[in-house]
Amino acid sequence: MPRIAVMGAGAWGRHLVRNFSNLGVLDGVCDKSLDRLDEVRSQYPHIRTTHDADEVFADSSLHAVVIATPAETHADLARRAIEAGKDVFVEKPLCLSLAQAHSLVELAQTKKRILMVGHLLWYHPAILALDDLVRNGSLGRIRYVYSNRLNLGRVRREENILWSFAPHDISVILGLAQEMPSEVVARGGSYLQKQIADVTVSMLSFDSGIRAHIFVSWLHPFKEQKLVVVGDRQMAVFDDMEAHNKLVLYPHTIDVRHDRPLTIKAAGIPVSTASDEPLRAECQHFMDCVTNRSTPRTDGYEAIRVLTVLQRCEESLRSCLTDGLCTR
Repeated sequence: MPRIAVMGAGAWGRHLVRNFSNLGVLDGVCDKSLDRLDEVRSQYPHIRTTHDADEVFADSSLHAVVIATPAETHADLARRAIEAGKDVFVEKPLCLSLAQAHSLVELAQTKKRILMVGHLLWYHPAILALDDLVRNGSLGRIRYVYSNRLNLGRVRREENILWSFAPHDISVILGLAQEMPSEVVARGGSYLQKQIADVTVSMLSFDSGIRAHIFVSWLHPFKEQKLVVVGDRQMAVFDDMEAHNKLVLYPHTIDVRHDRPLTIKAAGIPVSTASDEPLRAECQHFMDCVTNRSTPRTDGYEAIRVLTVLQRCEESLRSCLTDGLCTR
C-alpha cells in the first residue's frame, strides 16, 4: 500500500490529513507551524510529523506527497517532490504561472511520476451526474453556463479572488463545454488591498456558441456555490449549499405563438446522486492512480487548460484596471 505525506495542515490541509488517514495511507505530515503539528499529533499519535520539507523529500519510504500549502509555494514544492521521485497531488491552483505548469508537467513525464491537481468538483457525485446529462443529450444543446462562488471569506494577500475561487468553476465549465474559449473578458474591483481583486466577473465565449460567466467574491454577505447549465431542452442547477437535492433539472420550454416566445415553466426534478464525500473520492482516486500508474482525471494537462483561462482572465483584468474600467 502506498505511503504518503501531507504538506500543509492548515484550514484545508487538515481535511486531507483526515481523509488519507482514514484511507490508511497517511505516514507523515509536514507544516512550518509547530502548533499545527501539535494538533496533528494529538489527533493522530501514530503519524510522523516534521516542520522540514527536506525530510519529506529525502524519505525513500514515502511514495507520494500531497501539497496543501499557500499557492505561491506549489510550484517549488511540486518540482522538488517530483525530482525526489514522489508522485504528487497539488491543491488548486497547480501553480501561479502557465510556464511553471508546463515545466511541472514535462518534469513529471520525464520522471514517470503521477501529477494530479485538486479540482475537487470533478469528484463530486452531482457534478459527475451533471456531466452525464450533458454528454447523453438530456439538456439538449448547451447555450449558457454560469457559476457563482461567493462568500464573506478569508481575504488572501498572496492571490486575488480570481485565482482563489475561480479554478473549480473554470475546470467544470471547460469539461462540460469540451473546448477552450475563443474569447475571455474579466472585470472586477480591488476594495481592500491595492491590485488584489476582491470581486471579479469573467466571461467566456466558445466557438460552438456556448457562453459562460463566472462570478466570484469574498465580499459577499452569505455563502453561495451554484452552477447553472442552460440547454435548449432542459436546464440544470447544481447548488452545493443544499443539504439534499444538490442537482435539480428544470424542463422549462419556450413555445413560439403568433411570432412571440411564450415561457412554459415546469416544476424542478431532483436528480438522485450518491452522498459520498467528494474529498474522500478525490483522495481515493489519487491513491488508485499511484497504485495502478493510471492518469488522474484532473491531471497536469487539465491544470494547464484551467491556468490558461485564469491567465487570460488575469490579463483582461489588469488591462481593465490600467484603462480605468475597473475599481482599483
